[in-house]
Amino acid sequence: MKILLIEDEAELRKSIKLYLHQEGYVVESANDYVKALEKISIYEYDCILVDITLPKGSGLDIVRELKKENSKAGVIIISAKNSSDDKVSGLDLGADDYLVKPFSLAELNSRIKALNRRKSFDGNKTIEINEIKIIPDERHVSVNGETVNLTSKEYALLLFFISNKNRVLSKNSIAEHLWGDDSDQMDSHDFIYVHLRNLRKKLTEKGCTDYVQTIYGIGYNFKVNL
Repeated sequence: MKILLIEDEAELRKSIKLYLHQEGYVVESANDYVKALEKISIYEYDCILVDITLPKGSGLDIVRELKKENSKAGVIIISAKNSSDDKVSGLDLGADDYLVKPFSLAELNSRIKALNRRKSFDGNKTIEINEIKIIPDERHVSVNGETVNLTSKEYALLLFFISNKNRVLSKNSIAEHLWGDDSDQMDSHDFIYVHLRNLRKKLTEKGCTDYVQTIYGIGYNFKVNL
């Protein structure tokens, strides 16, 4: 999952990024309103964590902009403001959740997971695509009942494919999802092929159908008939 953290408090931003990285997320950050707008105009995210009070602008205006652009990103407001008016305003603008500071990082992680289930998997704690079964909270993948041991990038790639099944995904979108801003510095997308090759090998070794179709010159399609 690719997350944008919009938070001006340096220590809090650092601790959240470190924790979420350790949980396997790709995390980018912005420390003010202007930088946040730049990022959401260029990149796509699965989840956006946004503080209300920011230098150079308001987090609520960022939520307005996301909804104006019909962004598919889930939005969680993280704020020291605990008034009911602020909560109502944020949720009415289109935010999916509201978390009051100070909060535990474990609770934030739980909110992110719950939001991802609602947005991508109809709220289900278990994802089943034919012979593939995934339990996201446990990062567990099995095929025909047999556990498949995946690296963090292989797991993220599989979830990205499944959440976008039957859609053509460009190599650029896959690279951005797996590596965030760092993908801009890479000379080629050969690394995607390496991770994809390993993922397909591990799945098919357990008897899984190879659902990945290569769309030459464009990207890949996780083609599934349910």
